[in-house]
Amino acid sequence: MSVHKEVKQALNINSFIKMKENNDKITCLTAYDYTSAKIIDNAGIDLILVGDSLGMVMNGYNSTIPVTIEEIIYHTKSVKRAVNRAFVVADMPFGSYHADINSALMNAIRLVKETEVPAVKLEGGKEIAPLVEKLVNTGIGVMGHIGLKPQMINTMGGYKIFGKEGAELLLEDAKALEKAGVFSIVLEGVSSKSAEIITNNINVPTIGIGAGAGCSGQILVYHDVFGIFTDFKPKFVKRYANVADVIEKAAKEYINDVKSGAFPDEEHSFK
Repeated sequence: MSVHKEVKQALNINSFIKMKENNDKITCLTAYDYTSAKIIDNAGIDLILVGDSLGMVMNGYNSTIPVTIEEIIYHTKSVKRAVNRAFVVADMPFGSYHADINSALMNAIRLVKETEVPAVKLEGGKEIAPLVEKLVNTGIGVMGHIGLKPQMINTMGGYKIFGKEGAELLLEDAKALEKAGVFSIVLEGVSSKSAEIITNNINVPTIGIGAGAGCSGQILVYHDVFGIFTDFKPKFVKRYANVADVIEKAAKEYINDVKSGAFPDEEHSFK
């Protein structure tokens, strides 16, 4: 008698529409490498974003601005090799979709062809709706992103909360993106009430990050959630572990063992 390991069916774009309809909260995390992606995919995460946040937590940049499409492609390939169930989305980095629709389309096509990722994420509202429509009509899934847009940090004058005033403008952006064909919209740094209003007035799911509990789902950065990145901690981050402390402690033990000659011992050596 053979025993078959149960494998959960891979998620697709339609899965998230159904999850919103069924009030089933969508779980999302970022990942940037094979090992971390495999861990959270095995844990049952619904969506993995290969975010341009890799610039800060992986490469040590001061913002997401310097991230290149080559870096996104490299990390997305690593993540895709690990994933069996989760839906994987890749960020379009700053400059890869801002010049014109044709160059943006070619960059998105390159990203999808080289990584086999089913969808990309773009920051912006109604101003990028024509591009979103073009990408969707080409066969590329699109996740929207409104509210705090890290790629616009130089013109926004810093990180701030959106929706305390002018919530109707955010709703207009969300509706324009929905009409253009996005399958979901990230709401970042949006007041809880505004996020709830947006969620209740569009059919596609909203994914919150610093946007309260009224969204269809939540996303956080892998290195923030598990306490690996310690340069700073945003207010909206809940740490579920302090992995940096564990690694530092283990590293000190390793250093002491090597210095003292305790490692390697007979057990860890070949005869």
